[in-house]
Amino acid sequence: MTIATTTSEDHSAGHEEHPDLRVWGLLTFLASESLMFGGFFATYLFFRGTTAVWPPEGSEVELLVPTINTIILVSSSFVIHFGDTAIKKNNVKGMQLWYAITAIMGAIFLGGQVYEYSTLGYGLTTNVFANCFYIMTGFHGLHVFVGLLLILRALWRSRLPGEYSATNHTFIEMTEIYWHFVDIIWIVLFTLVYVLTLF
Repeated sequence: MTIATTTSEDHSAGHEEHPDLRVWGLLTFLASESLMFGGFFATYLFFRGTTAVWPPEGSEVELLVPTINTIILVSSSFVIHFGDTAIKKNNVKGMQLWYAITAIMGAIFLGGQVYEYSTLGYGLTTNVFANCFYIMTGFHGLHVFVGLLLILRALWRSRLPGEYSATNHTFIEMTEIYWHFVDIIWIVLFTLVYVLTLF
């Protein structure tokens, strides 16, 4: 009887033969998250269309901090792309710089959101608008926090020699895709919750 043996080289070769589906897995996950946010947005629009005064008196939103936050978050999408471009050119230091800046911008966004919550003067259970507002912005804030953790993880791992390079940057690419998703969702949310309240 012959016992088949497999060396580590065989495993490596076999692994290389399989396509890397991590990016597709992420895209599938983000598609499901889009449906969840879509449900939130549809519910918000339903209540907006069936309520005489929207937002109800005493639960208005202010635009200054959210607008600044929007500028920061949209700008950060360009910044993180510079990091992805850098690593594809084998520029690890460049990737680290741009990802560090993106992390700072993400932290500032979250800080701005916390500040906004502390100055609104109403809470989650004040009325239907407040409930929708806190659930949507809070859920989005959670996604920003997760994205921030991914960026910090990429920065931490980039200290290791050869961890990321022009031929090994899947996690960097996935982090960028996730961050763009967070950005797009915020643009829609900002338009619905903040901009449309002016009309």
